[in-house]
Amino acid sequence: MNTNAWVLPDQISDVLPRQARSLEALRRGLLDLFKRFGYELVIPPLVEYTDALLDDEDEDLELRTVKWADHATGRTLAIRADMTPQVARIDAHLLNRQGVVRLCYFGSVFHARAVGLLTSREPLMIGAEVYGQQGLEADAEIQTLLIEALNFCQLPGVRVDVSHAQIVRALLADVSVKNTAPVYAALQAKDTAALRECTADFSEAVRTALFALLDLYGGVEVLERARAVLPSDERIGKALDDLSTLAGLDAAGVVQFDLADLTGYSYHTGVTFAAYCDGMPNAIARGGRYDRIGERFGRARPATGFSLDLREITEILPTVPAKSAIGAPWRLDADLRDAINALRAQGEVVIQLPTGVVHEEDEFVCDRELVHDTGKWVVRPKA
Repeated sequence: MNTNAWVLPDQISDVLPRQARSLEALRRGLLDLFKRFGYELVIPPLVEYTDALLDDEDEDLELRTVKWADHATGRTLAIRADMTPQVARIDAHLLNRQGVVRLCYFGSVFHARAVGLLTSREPLMIGAEVYGQQGLEADAEIQTLLIEALNFCQLPGVRVDVSHAQIVRALLADVSVKNTAPVYAALQAKDTAALRECTADFSEAVRTALFALLDLYGGVEVLERARAVLPSDERIGKALDDLSTLAGLDAAGVVQFDLADLTGYSYHTGVTFAAYCDGMPNAIARGGRYDRIGERFGRARPATGFSLDLREITEILPTVPAKSAIGAPWRLDADLRDAINALRAQGEVVIQLPTGVVHEEDEFVCDRELVHDTGKWVVRPKA
Protein backbone atom coordinates (compact mmCIF):
# COMPACT_ATOMS: atom_id res chain seq x y z
CA MET A 1 0.00 0.00 0.00
CA ASN A 2 1.22 3.50 -0.87
CA THR A 3 1.18 5.34 2.46
CA ASN A 4 1.34 8.72 0.66
CA ALA A 5 -1.60 8.09 -1.68
CA TRP A 6 -3.79 10.51 0.29
CA VAL A 7 -1.37 13.46 -0.07
CA LEU A 8 -2.48 16.20 -2.49
CA PRO A 9 -0.20 18.54 -4.46
CA ASP A 10 0.75 21.89 -2.94
CA GLN A 11 -2.11 24.42 -2.88
CA ILE A 12 -4.63 21.80 -4.00
CA SER A 13 -7.34 20.75 -1.55
CA ASP A 14 -10.61 18.88 -1.25
CA VAL A 15 -13.83 20.73 -0.51
CA LEU A 16 -15.24 19.02 2.58
CA PRO A 17 -18.93 18.95 3.56
CA ARG A 18 -19.08 22.13 5.65
CA GLN A 19 -17.36 24.29 3.02
CA ALA A 20 -19.17 22.50 0.20
CA ARG A 21 -22.50 23.33 1.86
CA SER A 22 -21.63 27.04 1.93
CA LEU A 23 -20.21 26.95 -1.59
CA GLU A 24 -23.28 25.29 -3.06
CA ALA A 25 -25.61 27.75 -1.31
CA LEU A 26 -23.65 30.64 -2.85
CA ARG A 27 -23.55 29.02 -6.29
CA ARG A 28 -27.30 28.47 -6.39
CA GLY A 29 -28.11 31.90 -5.02
CA LEU A 30 -25.76 33.75 -7.37
CA LEU A 31 -26.96 31.90 -10.46
CA ASP A 32 -30.53 32.76 -9.45
CA LEU A 33 -29.46 36.41 -9.06
CA PHE A 34 -27.85 36.42 -12.50
CA LYS A 35 -30.99 34.83 -13.96
CA ARG A 36 -33.13 37.68 -12.60
CA PHE A 37 -30.93 40.07 -14.60
CA GLY A 38 -31.46 37.97 -17.75
CA TYR A 39 -28.17 36.01 -17.85
CA GLU A 40 -28.14 32.56 -19.49
CA LEU A 41 -25.97 29.77 -18.04
CA VAL A 42 -23.23 28.18 -20.15
CA ILE A 43 -20.85 25.37 -19.12
CA PRO A 44 -17.61 25.35 -21.16
CA PRO A 45 -15.29 22.31 -21.16
CA LEU A 46 -12.35 22.04 -18.77
CA VAL A 47 -9.89 21.35 -21.63
CA GLU A 48 -9.46 23.07 -25.00
CA TYR A 49 -6.79 23.67 -27.63
CA THR A 50 -4.36 26.39 -26.54
CA ASP A 51 -5.17 28.73 -29.44
CA ALA A 52 -8.69 29.08 -28.03
CA LEU A 53 -7.58 29.68 -24.43
CA LEU A 54 -4.40 31.76 -24.76
CA ASP A 55 -3.62 35.22 -26.08
CA ASP A 56 -0.07 35.86 -27.30
CA GLU A 57 -0.09 39.23 -25.49
CA ASP A 58 -1.03 37.82 -22.08
CA GLU A 59 2.20 36.40 -20.65
CA ASP A 60 0.73 35.95 -17.16
CA LEU A 61 -2.10 33.74 -18.44
CA GLU A 62 0.43 31.75 -20.47
CA LEU A 63 2.50 31.05 -17.35
CA ARG A 64 -0.55 29.99 -15.35
CA THR A 65 -1.81 27.53 -17.98
CA VAL A 66 -0.95 23.81 -17.95
CA LYS A 67 -0.38 22.46 -21.49
CA TRP A 68 0.44 19.11 -23.09
CA ALA A 69 0.38 17.42 -26.52
CA ASP A 70 -2.82 15.66 -27.55
CA HIS A 71 -1.82 12.12 -28.59
CA ALA A 72 -4.80 11.89 -30.93
CA THR A 73 -4.14 15.04 -32.98
CA GLY A 74 -0.64 16.24 -32.10
CA ARG A 75 -2.07 19.64 -31.22
CA THR A 76 -1.45 21.28 -27.85
CA LEU A 77 -4.20 20.99 -25.27
CA ALA A 78 -4.57 23.09 -22.12
CA ILE A 79 -6.56 23.11 -18.90
CA ARG A 80 -8.35 26.42 -18.67
CA ALA A 81 -6.85 28.98 -16.30
CA ASP A 82 -9.58 31.50 -17.16
CA MET A 83 -13.13 30.96 -18.41
CA THR A 84 -13.74 34.30 -20.13
CA PRO A 85 -12.04 33.31 -23.43
CA GLN A 86 -14.28 30.24 -23.55
CA VAL A 87 -17.44 32.29 -23.02
CA ALA A 88 -16.25 34.71 -25.73
CA ARG A 89 -15.84 31.74 -28.08
CA ILE A 90 -19.38 30.56 -27.30
CA ASP A 91 -20.77 34.04 -27.98
CA ALA A 92 -18.77 34.45 -31.20
CA HIS A 93 -19.36 31.09 -32.86
CA LEU A 94 -21.83 28.79 -31.14
CA LEU A 95 -24.52 31.36 -30.40
CA ASN A 96 -23.56 33.88 -33.12
CA ARG A 97 -26.33 36.27 -32.11
CA GLN A 98 -26.33 39.82 -33.43
CA GLY A 99 -27.77 41.68 -30.45
CA VAL A 100 -26.93 41.91 -26.76
CA VAL A 101 -26.07 38.56 -25.14
CA ARG A 102 -25.89 38.02 -21.39
CA LEU A 103 -24.10 34.85 -20.25
CA CYS A 104 -23.07 33.45 -16.86
CA TYR A 105 -20.94 30.46 -15.89
CA PHE A 106 -19.59 28.37 -13.03
CA GLY A 107 -16.71 25.90 -12.86
CA SER A 108 -13.17 25.07 -11.80
CA VAL A 109 -10.07 26.55 -13.39
CA PHE A 110 -6.54 25.32 -12.79
CA HIS A 111 -3.34 27.34 -12.39
CA ALA A 112 0.14 25.97 -12.99
CA ARG A 113 1.22 28.32 -10.24
CA ALA A 114 -0.94 29.95 -7.59
CA VAL A 115 -1.66 33.66 -7.64
CA GLY A 116 -0.64 33.98 -3.95
CA LEU A 117 0.99 31.98 -1.20
CA LEU A 118 -2.30 31.12 0.50
CA THR A 119 -4.52 30.79 -2.58
CA SER A 120 -5.67 27.58 -4.24
CA ARG A 121 -4.38 26.52 -7.64
CA GLU A 122 -7.92 25.34 -8.39
CA PRO A 123 -10.27 28.30 -7.95
CA LEU A 124 -13.99 27.71 -8.31
CA MET A 125 -15.13 30.60 -10.48
CA ILE A 126 -18.57 32.08 -11.07
CA GLY A 127 -19.09 35.02 -13.38
CA ALA A 128 -21.34 37.06 -15.65
CA GLU A 129 -20.61 38.75 -18.98
CA VAL A 130 -22.41 41.05 -21.42
CA TYR A 131 -21.63 40.93 -25.15
CA GLY A 132 -22.72 43.29 -27.91
CA GLN A 133 -23.15 46.56 -25.98
CA GLN A 134 -20.46 49.24 -26.37
CA GLY A 135 -22.11 51.90 -24.23
CA LEU A 136 -21.45 52.64 -20.58
CA GLU A 137 -24.84 51.09 -19.80
CA ALA A 138 -23.23 47.64 -19.90
CA ASP A 139 -20.39 48.69 -17.57
CA ALA A 140 -22.96 50.15 -15.18
CA GLU A 141 -25.01 46.93 -15.23
CA ILE A 142 -21.93 44.83 -14.52
CA GLN A 143 -20.93 47.13 -11.64
CA THR A 144 -24.45 46.89 -10.21
CA LEU A 145 -24.59 43.12 -10.61
CA LEU A 146 -21.15 42.69 -9.02
CA ILE A 147 -22.21 44.74 -5.98
CA GLU A 148 -25.49 42.78 -5.74
CA ALA A 149 -23.49 39.54 -5.85
CA LEU A 150 -21.14 40.70 -3.09
CA ASN A 151 -24.12 41.78 -0.98
CA PHE A 152 -25.70 38.36 -1.45
CA CYS A 153 -22.50 36.74 -0.19
CA GLN A 154 -22.73 38.92 2.96
CA LEU A 155 -19.01 39.66 2.93
CA PRO A 156 -17.63 42.05 5.57
CA GLY A 157 -16.23 45.47 4.64
CA VAL A 158 -16.75 45.22 0.87
CA ARG A 159 -15.23 47.82 -1.43
CA VAL A 160 -14.97 47.92 -5.22
CA ASP A 161 -11.90 49.63 -6.70
CA VAL A 162 -12.60 50.98 -10.18
CA SER A 163 -10.02 51.98 -12.76
CA HIS A 164 -9.73 52.44 -16.54
CA ALA A 165 -7.28 50.69 -18.86
CA GLN A 166 -7.09 53.60 -21.32
CA ILE A 167 -5.46 56.04 -18.91
CA VAL A 168 -2.05 54.35 -18.80
CA ARG A 169 -2.31 53.40 -22.48
CA ALA A 170 -2.74 57.08 -23.32
CA LEU A 171 0.24 58.05 -21.16
CA LEU A 172 2.46 55.44 -22.85
CA ALA A 173 1.23 56.06 -26.40
CA ASP A 174 4.34 57.98 -27.46
CA VAL A 175 6.87 55.98 -25.44
CA SER A 176 9.40 54.22 -27.70
CA VAL A 177 10.06 51.33 -25.29
CA LYS A 178 8.43 48.17 -26.67
CA ASN A 179 8.22 46.22 -23.42
CA THR A 180 6.08 48.27 -21.04
CA ALA A 181 5.24 45.31 -18.80
CA PRO A 182 7.68 46.49 -16.05
CA VAL A 183 5.83 49.83 -15.96
CA TYR A 184 2.50 48.13 -15.41
CA ALA A 185 3.98 45.81 -12.78
CA ALA A 186 5.53 48.73 -10.88
CA LEU A 187 2.25 50.67 -10.95
CA GLN A 188 0.25 47.64 -9.82
CA ALA A 189 2.66 47.05 -6.92
CA LYS A 190 2.88 50.79 -6.21
CA ASP A 191 6.65 50.35 -6.22
CA THR A 192 8.17 53.80 -6.65
CA ALA A 193 11.75 52.51 -6.88
CA ALA A 194 10.88 50.07 -9.67
CA LEU A 195 8.84 52.70 -11.47
CA ARG A 196 11.71 55.18 -11.26
CA GLU A 197 14.09 52.61 -12.75
CA CYS A 198 11.93 51.42 -15.64
CA THR A 199 10.92 54.98 -16.67
CA ALA A 200 14.42 56.47 -16.55
CA ASP A 201 14.41 57.14 -20.31
CA PHE A 202 10.85 58.51 -20.46
CA SER A 203 10.07 62.20 -20.87
CA GLU A 204 9.63 64.16 -17.66
CA ALA A 205 5.96 64.79 -18.45
CA VAL A 206 5.20 61.08 -18.83
CA ARG A 207 7.19 60.16 -15.70
CA THR A 208 5.39 62.81 -13.65
CA ALA A 209 2.00 61.54 -14.81
CA LEU A 210 2.86 57.90 -14.09
CA PHE A 211 4.08 58.73 -10.58
CA ALA A 212 0.91 60.74 -10.01
CA LEU A 213 -1.16 57.59 -10.58
CA LEU A 214 0.34 56.03 -7.44
CA ASP A 215 -1.46 58.61 -5.30
CA LEU A 216 -4.73 58.64 -7.22
CA TYR A 217 -6.59 56.34 -4.87
CA GLY A 218 -9.73 57.04 -2.85
CA GLY A 219 -13.26 58.39 -3.30
CA VAL A 220 -14.82 60.32 -6.14
CA GLU A 221 -12.55 63.31 -5.36
CA VAL A 222 -9.72 61.27 -6.94
CA LEU A 223 -11.23 61.90 -10.36
CA GLU A 224 -11.02 65.68 -9.97
CA ARG A 225 -7.44 65.40 -8.76
CA ALA A 226 -6.69 63.24 -11.78
CA ARG A 227 -8.02 65.93 -14.14
CA ALA A 228 -5.73 68.44 -12.47
CA VAL A 229 -2.49 66.41 -12.51
CA LEU A 230 -2.76 64.23 -15.63
CA PRO A 231 -2.06 65.55 -19.14
CA SER A 232 -4.89 66.97 -21.21
CA ASP A 233 -5.73 64.04 -23.49
CA GLU A 234 -9.00 63.06 -25.16
CA ARG A 235 -8.75 59.39 -24.09
CA ILE A 236 -7.90 60.28 -20.49
CA GLY A 237 -10.73 62.79 -20.35
CA LYS A 238 -13.22 60.26 -21.73
CA ALA A 239 -12.01 57.63 -19.22
CA LEU A 240 -12.45 60.02 -16.30
CA ASP A 241 -15.92 60.99 -17.56
CA ASP A 242 -16.91 57.30 -17.64
CA LEU A 243 -15.62 56.76 -14.12
CA SER A 244 -17.50 59.83 -12.88
CA THR A 245 -20.74 58.47 -14.34
CA LEU A 246 -20.23 55.13 -12.62
CA ALA A 247 -19.48 56.89 -9.32
CA GLY A 248 -22.88 58.54 -9.51
CA LEU A 249 -24.58 55.13 -9.76
CA ASP A 250 -23.02 53.76 -6.56
CA ALA A 251 -26.10 53.61 -4.32
CA ALA A 252 -24.33 51.17 -1.96
CA GLY A 253 -21.45 53.57 -1.30
CA VAL A 254 -18.76 50.90 -1.83
CA VAL A 255 -17.06 52.19 -4.99
CA GLN A 256 -13.58 53.71 -4.76
CA PHE A 257 -11.01 54.51 -7.42
CA ASP A 258 -7.47 53.22 -7.87
CA LEU A 259 -6.05 54.52 -11.13
CA ALA A 260 -2.88 52.42 -10.70
CA ASP A 261 -4.80 49.12 -10.37
CA LEU A 262 -3.89 47.56 -13.71
CA THR A 263 -4.26 43.82 -13.23
CA GLY A 264 -5.23 42.32 -16.58
CA TYR A 265 -3.97 45.32 -18.57
CA SER A 266 -3.36 43.29 -21.74
CA TYR A 267 -6.84 41.85 -21.38
CA HIS A 268 -8.96 44.91 -20.61
CA THR A 269 -9.80 47.84 -22.85
CA GLY A 270 -11.92 50.11 -20.65
CA VAL A 271 -13.44 50.30 -17.16
CA THR A 272 -12.05 47.67 -14.76
CA PHE A 273 -13.24 46.45 -11.35
CA ALA A 274 -11.49 44.79 -8.41
CA ALA A 275 -13.48 43.89 -5.28
CA TYR A 276 -12.00 43.47 -1.80
CA CYS A 277 -13.36 42.69 1.66
CA ASP A 278 -12.15 42.51 5.25
CA GLY A 279 -10.16 39.39 6.05
CA MET A 280 -8.92 38.72 2.51
CA PRO A 281 -5.55 40.10 1.30
CA ASN A 282 -6.31 39.47 -2.38
CA ALA A 283 -9.13 40.65 -4.62
CA ILE A 284 -12.20 38.43 -4.26
CA ALA A 285 -13.58 39.47 -7.66
CA ARG A 286 -12.21 41.08 -10.81
CA GLY A 287 -13.69 42.23 -14.05
CA GLY A 288 -14.02 44.97 -16.60
CA ARG A 289 -14.36 45.70 -20.29
CA TYR A 290 -12.50 43.55 -22.83
CA ASP A 291 -13.72 44.46 -26.30
CA ARG A 292 -10.85 42.74 -28.15
CA ILE A 293 -11.18 39.28 -26.63
CA GLY A 294 -13.20 37.91 -29.56
CA GLU A 295 -10.59 38.86 -32.18
CA ARG A 296 -8.97 35.40 -32.14
CA PHE A 297 -12.38 33.93 -33.01
CA GLY A 298 -12.87 36.37 -35.90
CA ARG A 299 -15.66 38.31 -34.16
CA ALA A 300 -14.54 40.99 -31.75
CA ARG A 301 -17.67 42.09 -29.93
CA PRO A 302 -17.97 44.70 -27.19
CA ALA A 303 -17.81 42.81 -23.89
CA THR A 304 -17.66 43.40 -20.16
CA GLY A 305 -18.03 41.16 -17.13
CA PHE A 306 -16.65 39.91 -13.82
CA SER A 307 -15.82 36.70 -11.96
CA LEU A 308 -15.61 35.67 -8.28
CA ASP A 309 -13.69 32.82 -6.65
CA LEU A 310 -16.26 31.02 -4.49
CA ARG A 311 -13.62 28.82 -2.85
CA GLU A 312 -11.87 31.87 -1.40
CA ILE A 313 -15.13 33.51 -0.36
CA THR A 314 -16.30 30.48 1.62
CA GLU A 315 -13.02 30.50 3.57
CA ILE A 316 -14.11 33.61 5.47
CA LEU A 317 -17.88 33.15 5.69
CA PRO A 318 -19.69 31.49 8.60
CA THR A 319 -20.69 27.89 7.89
CA VAL A 320 -24.23 27.46 6.60
CA PRO A 321 -26.27 25.94 9.47
CA ALA A 322 -26.82 22.19 9.35
CA LYS A 323 -30.21 21.10 8.00
CA SER A 324 -32.81 19.46 10.21
CA ALA A 325 -33.25 15.76 9.45
CA ILE A 326 -35.20 12.70 10.59
CA GLY A 327 -33.38 9.60 11.82
CA ALA A 328 -34.95 6.28 10.85
CA PRO A 329 -34.17 2.59 11.39
CA TRP A 330 -32.26 0.85 8.59
CA ARG A 331 -34.35 -2.23 7.98
CA LEU A 332 -35.90 -4.05 5.03
CA ASP A 333 -39.48 -3.28 5.96
CA ALA A 334 -42.11 -2.37 3.33
CA ASP A 335 -44.19 -0.15 5.66
CA LEU A 336 -41.05 1.64 6.85
CA ARG A 337 -39.93 2.19 3.25
CA ASP A 338 -43.36 3.64 2.35
CA ALA A 339 -43.24 6.00 5.33
CA ILE A 340 -39.72 7.18 4.42
CA ASN A 341 -40.66 7.72 0.76
CA ALA A 342 -43.66 9.80 1.79
CA LEU A 343 -41.52 12.00 4.06
CA ARG A 344 -38.86 12.52 1.37
CA ALA A 345 -41.59 13.42 -1.14
CA GLN A 346 -42.61 16.20 1.28
CA GLY A 347 -39.03 17.56 1.21
CA GLU A 348 -37.83 16.03 4.46
CA VAL A 349 -34.30 14.64 4.85
CA VAL A 350 -34.52 11.10 6.20
CA ILE A 351 -31.30 9.29 7.19
CA GLN A 352 -31.40 5.57 7.94
CA LEU A 353 -28.93 4.19 10.48
CA PRO A 354 -28.35 0.75 11.97
CA THR A 355 -29.40 0.28 15.58
CA GLY A 356 -26.85 1.73 17.98
CA VAL A 357 -24.90 3.69 15.33
CA VAL A 358 -24.37 7.40 16.05
CA HIS A 359 -25.19 9.94 13.32
CA GLU A 360 -21.91 11.68 12.33
CA GLU A 361 -22.72 13.82 9.27
CA ASP A 362 -21.86 17.55 9.42
CA GLU A 363 -24.58 18.66 7.04
CA PHE A 364 -27.62 17.30 8.90
CA VAL A 365 -28.85 17.27 12.49
CA CYS A 366 -31.24 14.44 13.28
CA ASP A 367 -33.49 16.34 15.69
CA ARG A 368 -36.44 14.00 15.02
CA GLU A 369 -36.84 10.26 14.64
CA LEU A 370 -39.17 7.91 12.81
CA VAL A 371 -40.56 5.35 15.23
CA HIS A 372 -43.12 2.56 15.08
CA ASP A 373 -46.01 3.38 17.39
CA THR A 374 -49.38 1.62 17.68
CA GLY A 375 -49.04 -0.10 14.34
CA LYS A 376 -47.79 2.77 12.22
CA TRP A 377 -44.65 4.81 11.59
CA VAL A 378 -44.72 8.33 13.12
CA VAL A 379 -42.23 11.21 13.46
CA ARG A 380 -41.50 12.55 16.92
CA PRO A 381 -38.84 14.84 18.48
CA LYS A 382 -35.65 13.03 19.29
CA ALA A 383 -35.20 12.39 22.99
